[in-house]
Amino acid sequence: MKKNIYILAIGLVAQLVIYSPGYAQKKTTAAKTNSSSPAKKSTGQAIPNDPNVKIGKLPNGLTYYIRKNTEPKNRAELYLATRIGSLMENDDQQGLAHFTEHMAFNGSKDFPKNEMINYLQKAGVRFGADLNAYTGFNQTVYQLPIPTDSAAVFKSGFKILANWAGKISMEGEEIDKERGVIIEEDRQRGKNAQERMQKQMLPLILKGSRYENRLPIGKVDLLQTFTHDKIRNFYKDWYRPELQAVIAVGDFEVNEVEQLIKQNFSDLKNPANPRPRLTYDLPDNKEPLVKIITDPEQPYNIAQIMYKQRGGVVKTTADFKKSLMYSMINSMIAARLQEILQKGNAPFLFAQSNFGPFQGGLVPNINAFQTVVVANSGATLEKALTAGLAENERLSKFGFLPSELEIAKKNISAANEKRLKEKDKTPSASFVQKYLNNFLEGSSIASTEFGYELTKKTLEEVSLAEINALAKTLITKDNQIILVQAPEKDKATLPTEAQLLATLKNAGNGVTPYVDNSINKPLLDKKPTAGKVVAEKKIDAIGVTELTLSNGIKVLLKPTDFKNDQIVFSSFGKGGTSLASNGDFRSAEMVSLIPESGVGEFNPSNLNKLLAGNTGSADAYVSELYQGFTGNASPKDLETAFQLVYAYATKPRKDVDIFNKNMSDYKVILGNKNANPNSVFADTVQAVLSSYHERGMPINLKDLDKISLDKAFGFYKERFADLGDQTFVIVGAFDVNTIKPLIETYLASLPAAGKPQNFADNGVRPPVGKISKTVYKGLEDKAAVQLYLHGDYDYSSENNVQLDALNEALKIKILERLREKESGVYSPNVSLSTSKYPNAHYYFTISFSCAPANVEKLIAASLDEVNNIKKSGASADDLAKFKSEEQRQMELSLRNNGFWVGYLAGVIKNGEPLDLVLQQPKLLEKVTVESTKAAASKYLNENNYLRFVLLPQK
Repeated sequence: MKKNIYILAIGLVAQLVIYSPGYAQKKTTAAKTNSSSPAKKSTGQAIPNDPNVKIGKLPNGLTYYIRKNTEPKNRAELYLATRIGSLMENDDQQGLAHFTEHMAFNGSKDFPKNEMINYLQKAGVRFGADLNAYTGFNQTVYQLPIPTDSAAVFKSGFKILANWAGKISMEGEEIDKERGVIIEEDRQRGKNAQERMQKQMLPLILKGSRYENRLPIGKVDLLQTFTHDKIRNFYKDWYRPELQAVIAVGDFEVNEVEQLIKQNFSDLKNPANPRPRLTYDLPDNKEPLVKIITDPEQPYNIAQIMYKQRGGVVKTTADFKKSLMYSMINSMIAARLQEILQKGNAPFLFAQSNFGPFQGGLVPNINAFQTVVVANSGATLEKALTAGLAENERLSKFGFLPSELEIAKKNISAANEKRLKEKDKTPSASFVQKYLNNFLEGSSIASTEFGYELTKKTLEEVSLAEINALAKTLITKDNQIILVQAPEKDKATLPTEAQLLATLKNAGNGVTPYVDNSINKPLLDKKPTAGKVVAEKKIDAIGVTELTLSNGIKVLLKPTDFKNDQIVFSSFGKGGTSLASNGDFRSAEMVSLIPESGVGEFNPSNLNKLLAGNTGSADAYVSELYQGFTGNASPKDLETAFQLVYAYATKPRKDVDIFNKNMSDYKVILGNKNANPNSVFADTVQAVLSSYHERGMPINLKDLDKISLDKAFGFYKERFADLGDQTFVIVGAFDVNTIKPLIETYLASLPAAGKPQNFADNGVRPPVGKISKTVYKGLEDKAAVQLYLHGDYDYSSENNVQLDALNEALKIKILERLREKESGVYSPNVSLSTSKYPNAHYYFTISFSCAPANVEKLIAASLDEVNNIKKSGASADDLAKFKSEEQRQMELSLRNNGFWVGYLAGVIKNGEPLDLVLQQPKLLEKVTVESTKAAASKYLNENNYLRFVLLPQK
């Protein structure tokens, strides 16, 4: 059960995006330093390029960006960016820009067939997770994170990029094999209500433009039948150095990389008569464009209003100022809508208004102010839309208040300060994105220092009058689009086009100025009476200090230098919702609504206002087996984060309005969720996996009647009344002696009664034996498969590493078999989950989507690969890939604060040694072909086999 209704709301917004513009698989001068300060003129000055990036161009026109950056150490991000996308396709090539991207991984001059992927996997580069690419309307981008501590591997990275740039083989056999993969990608991403509605919306929002007929996925019938010359011609015409850039950021020497780029890319040539690379626009519309779309599988009533505007990228200080002002406006609108959503009588399930790139950057240089509302039903959609638009009119007529702008400025300033403090710890991927935007869109590349000073100066200059004047320009009289997406069952109660237009016109009638209801009080009335550190122990092997506090709480401290301005922490104690009775556990599951309601006198909105500009944050949680706290802060704001911990423990807040709003929203969600085939399928899987135990079943409408705010609040107070067995793990940029006084004040003072704590085993178990369930739901020619092999086992680090090796080997074989050999799926997934409590159990899961006609064949192929591993063990090659990937990922993890928080908490919960991470090399040595054969025979046991299939309704 989802504990937070707003998590679901985020999912609602995701489905509103009309089109995600990327389909994924996967004489030289240095920039000059500009020491002048940002210009004072309103027209602004050009933002200078960061002098730390070397930008150059080869004689053949290929651009390159090179920057030395040591985060993460011994790693580099290599990208090939191309100004080549689906808009370049001829009518008989639709989909071949994206198809070409796929072919880049299926053989090239220096890496025949699948050799490129095999080579990189053995170097620790993961296909999909690391090695990847995406295709959009205007660009195709290839990404290759690669280690730099192996000279041979690092140099090969540039050879790979050059092969993508101009040496893809395009063998006929490989083209034909990839057709099925592309078609399955279309099936996996689409064949649902969203795609059906998109096909009706796109002709409206992209009306009169080339974008309407050039979706990157292309046309299925063409993908099945195009002749090989069509894709070879596309590659020959468009993959040319004058339209390409190499981006290299990482732990290397700049001059060496520049020479590698010259060596690998200088021989690439442009066509003698290159085709012109045209740009395409989106026409204006004087009259509003309106579309009402219904679908049997659409679960929610959603209305969108868009006001399109011409725009551009940030190139000057004036552009930057305007962009920053839009950010402030967006944050202030979001805060107002969030206040409304906390009220029990809120007119919508969810609402959002913001200004930004049109449909996530669908069309360059087109922005939009967009309002989205989600309503209870078709009958209430007009009311919800009116309320959302009224907020737009309120800000347009009356503007924002000085207090609102102050909060927005404080938050931006805090992020700006943090960015400067972390300038030498910025990950390479962040720089890559800036250089991509510069090459593809022409946006500026400001240095961290210049950006800091410009942001600071702009925040000082921006006035409330300027903000309110800009806010008035958001709502335009032309270029309006109104879209409604609704369930088919609500069609009769939906507002008409005329009613929607009337709502758009009249929503602002009678609006009054916004009233700020901030509370001007401190978070805590007084500091708690401090406790003491009563014992201290060093674990030098992993740089950890363990403190025992006077109230019994344990604190593990690991100071690090991974970040300059970050401290993260987490705590846990045994218990959780497992201790709730069967009659009350649904109320206990809703206990997250207590911390989500704020703390003390502060509701969430007031708390956000109070903490504006403060990086300290914390939250309380109750999971099935544990309860505790999580949080993070800059060192200067750690006290605030600890104050929040103390407040959540001692001053929880019960808010009837927030509770009632959540219950009302859940009724709508649960009432509509069975319209979605995936939701019905997921509920079936969940029910079977729990053996239909009442505590494991999906929540339903009747369950809502069992939920009591008083019981949820009482259970929360009970779980946090005695925190003596809590263990805190704190990692980051701090000094042990400096942090002790804060720990004694806020953690050693937490309530504790000294009673032993434990969780309960309520007997929720998966079924034993072989079980098969088929769900018939959905209108499209699309199937989903989930296969589980599971069992109880002896939980240990030795067994877990053998399970991990099996999982990786099976993942490789399933991908090779189902995608590469059978061409029957796009991205099959093989996963492993293990747990020690309440009973030690493991699950191997094989899942994929495919054509219904191929279900039995692909299930048989999957089980065949399982049996092959049981007979022969994992291959030596696959184990080499597994060990290399494990080693490379661990190198990155050991320099990550978040990893250490999770790791230390995990080993303590499971009773494992704190230095277990140091034993990984020895554990990996024990993984052999023979050991995996033995493990496969033991754990890939089809005696406990669960098969789930989702097929279209009969």
